[in-house]
Amino acid sequence: MALTRITPEGTATIPPEIIDWLHLKPGDSISIAISPDGKVYLEPAPKPAKIDVRTLSGCLYNPDRKPVSLAEMERAIIEGAGESM
Repeated sequence: MALTRITPEGTATIPPEIIDWLHLKPGDSISIAISPDGKVYLEPAPKPAKIDVRTLSGCLYNPDRKPVSLAEMERAIIEGAGESM
């Protein structure tokens, strides 16, 4: 079992053996979850997928969709936001 302390600022250092076990490197993100039985789990956060933005070209294109004006877009945004705007 590895032990660490909470600082007055609320931070904790992850012990080296845990960093090694999880294959963490500086700058990595970690995910912390609490299970229904109260146990806390720490694991490496999933790494975001690297997407070549050129592959997204045309992904929203729909030839059957009619063009809308900026005023129509604005109106739809306001209606969708309800009272939050």
